[in-house]
Parts: sequence; structure tokens; C-alpha cells
Amino acid sequence: MQVPCLPSPLKYLSEGFQVIIEKSKEAKCSLKDIQLRFLCPDDLEEVRSLCRDWFPIEYPQSWYEDITSSERFFALAAVYKSQIIGLIVAEIKPYLKLNAEDRGILSRWFASKDTLVAYILSLGVVRPYRRSGVATMLLDVLINHLSGSLPQPPHEHRVKAIFLHVLTTNSEAILFYEKRRFRLHSFLPYYYSIKGRCKDGFTYVYYVNGGHAPWGLYDYVKYVARAAWRGGGLYPWLWGKLRTALTIAWHR
Repeated sequence: MQVPCLPSPLKYLSEGFQVIIEKSKEAKCSLKDIQLRFLCPDDLEEVRSLCRDWFPIEYPQSWYEDITSSERFFALAAVYKSQIIGLIVAEIKPYLKLNAEDRGILSRWFASKDTLVAYILSLGVVRPYRRSGVATMLLDVLINHLSGSLPQPPHEHRVKAIFLHVLTTNSEAILFYEKRRFRLHSFLPYYYSIKGRCKDGFTYVYYVNGGHAPWGLYDYVKYVARAAWRGGGLYPWLWGKLRTALTIAWHR
């Protein structure tokens, strides 16, 4: 369902994947027949076989060991007839440890050692089952797990954003994420190196648990206007000053 967007296998923790949605004439299975479970070490060989089929890059053994065993990864499999047909992998990491180009996805108010973010590394579906809702289901489970009404240890509600990188030319992936309310955050010129050629990228973000992007002038104006409208102390003060000025002007 996708090809990786990694400049090299050694940067698999800091670079992303893109999703390529391919059309299928009909769904090959019903979502109600699919079971979801987290990856475990016994899945390593099956996952490696799938990734070799999905992605043109050979990833190190340590990557497969990490995603099938480490708690810092949310690695969920969609299973149909005892076979893994879909997979989503996201790394849960401290916001303060993000690369420089990704630090701007959150307001500086979240610059704390307790703040976490989720970075989508991989989202793939076996070819016969694409366009049947499997990818959407996997993504929805990730979002609900990190932002549901009940805290989910060990991450609880400390995750404030879910983000990813995607090629600017990958219109299918962009449409997929925009339909699911991911916001375009930034343009990354020459972000990827694919087959020796530089490609531009986008950063897309989905905010959860009260997280938000850095505020601009418009956001501050909107906040002040909202406070005034709700009468949070500012509106009465402004109205009082205006009424006094109008009274003075009238008597003059």
C-alpha cells in the first residue's frame, strides 16, 4: 500500500513512509472478520516478508526486532484467516527529542519532558485487501488508543500530536490523510533522497489531547475575540471604556 520515504535504512527512526492507495474492484474480506492484535517477537519473519514485498529498501534486523518487541512502538496488525494482511507502526517518542524540522508541530507550551508525540513510520496493506477499509481501521485504532476517554499506559494522555512525512507528489496519500483530518503543517524542500534524486515533502499532523500548533497573530486575535464574546472580563471593560468615550463625545 505504500513505499518508504527513507533516504537510507539507517534513518528509519527519523524519516517516514508514505501511503500509496491503489484501487481495487471489490473488497476481498469484511472488516468484521478481521482481528486486530499487537505484534510480538514471533511475528518477526512474517513482518519482514511483508515489508520486503511492500518496500524496496532492505531494513536492518534491529528494526524488525524493535517494532515487534519495544514498548515505544505502537505496532498493530490486522489479521485475516491467521495471516497478517495489514500493519501500522508508529513510534512514541518525547517531543524534545524530535529533529529540528519537526519541533514546530507543537506550541512551545508543550516543550516539556513529559510531552510525547506519535510518528507514523509505516501503514501497509496486502495488495488483495487494499481499498477495503483496513488502512482506515488501523489508523482509527491508533488515534483512539492515544486519545480515548480512558488513559492508555504507558503513554496515557501525554501524546499531543500524531504526525508523518509524505512526498508532495503522493496525492493519494495526501488525500487519505486529509480525509482523516490530518492538517498540512509544513513544506520540506529536498527532504527525501530517492534513487539519488531529491524530492520535496510535507509534514502532516493530527492533534490529540489538547495539543495544538504554535499560535500566530490570527490565533491570538481569535482568542481575545472569543474571551470578549464570552464576557471573560475583557468585554465589560472594553464596553465600559467605549460607553464613557461616547458619553463624553455626546456632551461635548
